Amino acid sequence: MPIYFYSTRGEYGCFSNFSNHGFELDGAWWTTNEHYFQAQKFITTDPDWFDKIRAAKNPGMAARMGRERSHPLRSDWEEVKDSIMEKGVLRKFETHGDIREILLATGDELIVENAPGDYYWGCGKDGSGKNKLGLILMAVRERLRIGNG
Repeated sequence: MPIYFYSTRGEYGCFSNFSNHGFELDGAWWTTNEHYFQAQKFITTDPDWFDKIRAAKNPGMAARMGRERSHPLRSDWEEVKDSIMEKGVLRKFETHGDIREILLATGDELIVENAPGDYYWGCGKDGSGKNKLGLILMAVRERLRIGNG
């Protein structure tokens, strides 16, 4: 039976990039995985904007800032975004044992980000989306299960 998540509420709210589970990665503290992911879009092109996203007051603000196109995206963004997302998700679950146990307790169930407006990271309104975040969560679950975080 698939596990659906979207908001930070509920049993699987910790799967959301907006969940309040900070971590240290690449020499910096990240309040949420959303902060980490959005800032990476600008690390090579606009270091000041990168720092401002890292310091954003909440993940929603970080997400909005990451969609701001008056700042140039790094040229390789489309090629690296999936691996960057996985790096942040992995560190989040390595850092917090309580949510790592929630992820591992899902066994082999399909994990789906039930994001109606997102056909890349989520399943989209009609379920036809790529569900990349769900796939990454399942890959991280497997890495944690075999101790290869």
